[in-house]
Amino acid sequence: MPRLPRPRSLRGRLILIAGLLATSAVLLCQLAGLAVLRGWLTDQVDDRLTHFRPPESVYQDLAAGRIPRTPSPDSALPSDYRVFFYDGGGRLLHTSMGDGDGPGPRLPQRAADLHLAAGRPSTVPAEGGSGGAGWRVVSYAGPDAMRTVVALPLDTVAGATAKLLWLSLGLGAAVAAGVVVLGNGAVRLGLRPLTRVERTAQLITAGALELNVPVADPDTEVGRLGLALNTMLDRLRTALRRTETSEQRLRRFLADAGHELRTPLTAVQGFAELLLDEPGMADRRRREAHALIAHNADRMSRLVDDLFLLAKLGDTPAAHREQVDLLSLAADTIATTAIRHPQHAISLGPLAAHPAGPERDLDIVEAPGDPHQLAQVLGNLLSNACTHTPAGTRVQVRIGAARAGVRGALGTGAALPPGMPVCAVEVADDGPGIDPAEAPHVFERFHRAVPSANGAGSGVEPGSGLGLAIAGAIAAAHGGRIELDNRPGAGCAFRLLLPGAGTATEGADGTV
Repeated sequence: MPRLPRPRSLRGRLILIAGLLATSAVLLCQLAGLAVLRGWLTDQVDDRLTHFRPPESVYQDLAAGRIPRTPSPDSALPSDYRVFFYDGGGRLLHTSMGDGDGPGPRLPQRAADLHLAAGRPSTVPAEGGSGGAGWRVVSYAGPDAMRTVVALPLDTVAGATAKLLWLSLGLGAAVAAGVVVLGNGAVRLGLRPLTRVERTAQLITAGALELNVPVADPDTEVGRLGLALNTMLDRLRTALRRTETSEQRLRRFLADAGHELRTPLTAVQGFAELLLDEPGMADRRRREAHALIAHNADRMSRLVDDLFLLAKLGDTPAAHREQVDLLSLAADTIATTAIRHPQHAISLGPLAAHPAGPERDLDIVEAPGDPHQLAQVLGNLLSNACTHTPAGTRVQVRIGAARAGVRGALGTGAALPPGMPVCAVEVADDGPGIDPAEAPHVFERFHRAVPSANGAGSGVEPGSGLGLAIAGAIAAAHGGRIELDNRPGAGCAFRLLLPGAGTATEGADGTV
């Protein structure tokens, strides 16, 4: 059996469903009205039947032979009633009362075959199988075992119901056509916001990711759908930007790492080939070549270690935690750095006023963390200050407790709520400072600041550009951050902020 085609669009399905529902509702109402009307008309016929009784004189005249058994058409009563009589022996007398051109009801020849309950109307077909509307008949008992059958035609009932049926069919067809025509316009108007969403989605699919779905009314279903799609698009765009930025950083990182490794690797390869090609090289030149090979191999080893440390810090936080005395840690780090940078004056003192907020000068400042990693942070900050400033530049290390400043300060690491108590270690110098254009990039991997006009003058070989990146990663692993306070021409200060500025000895005034 072939299946009817289903509309593919939502608009077509809505119009089809609305048309079917409206047409079905109209037809059901008309059919119910038709049944009620037919029942009411039939009840009217039954009421006429039950109120009609032949007079007693008719039975007497019929028994005396005064009424012909086969009446002529001229003697028929001018009425739609048909009255039939059965004699005392149960035989049908071909005598009827009533006018009519059509066939009468189909009645049996003997009263025993009537199967009609006395006084209860019933429906019987017409004579000769003409297929008419039928007759409504009722049977009564007469004197001397006679019986009477009174009949009324159902032509009026059939005609009224037929007209109402055709009216119902016409009305249903008109309603269906009206629903299709008017419903099409109403559905188009109602689905216009959804159509705009569809067109915008097609444009976004084609590549216009900057578009947003139009939202006319956020209180409707389509409006809420548009808001949800816009939220999803914002997150998708953010994820795509992050992915693109991550890919660019990865490419730049791989290029920088390859560039940094290429220089010492080329030197090692060149000096190794020189030793192989000149076996009779003088001892002094051979020792010099061996020293350069060892120096470049050590440089590659430190670079690989730094990269491994960065990768490790990015995957897992600091595993070892204990209360670290930052004051003692800073003193040890200063002593180690001063040996490698004797041309810089490095001092240790209390925390000075800075934009981070109110501070307290303490004898002991402790923070939870890994002492070896925190020592590496302070060592990188001190080494960075001594490497990128001219000889004779003063470097100050300040320790104290403070409160986190406003968000948005230049730095790297975890975001600290403003006003949060923190332990602070500040490494400041009075050198030339950092170029404002390069300041936002100092914490990036492999970033090297362009030498200032004054020059570093330290005689120390520039690093790989991973020191501040490692320091920032360690600070983030400890839940803290490193901020930069840059003053071009007047120096700069790197500030390590660690949460949990809790344990401190009481000062002379009893404050904590």
